[in-house]
Amino acid sequence: MAISARDVVSLSQARANLSELAEQVKAGAEKIVTKNGESYVAIIDAQRLDYYHQLERERIHLLLIEGANRGLDDVAAGNVEDALTALEAIKHRRAESKR
Repeated sequence: MAISARDVVSLSQARANLSELAEQVKAGAEKIVTKNGESYVAIIDAQRLDYYHQLERERIHLLLIEGANRGLDDVAAGNVEDALTALEAIKHRRAESKR
């Protein structure tokens, strides 16, 4: 949904017309509230906010799956290192950098 000029309201207008704005949002509009001429907050329908949060959770899950797949690809390609050896190498590099 595109935001138009009529969907941008000042904070003072929002205070004065909150019930009307809420009805417009419930009917499908999204409102941008400005403060001192700059974007401040958005007013959106609660169900749409829930949907946006669900999309973000799904995005995070997809990123985790992609990371796991890259790790499995590394294992299959033999790009692995023993954990104890890797930790010792990290400790050694840290000790060297402190000198």
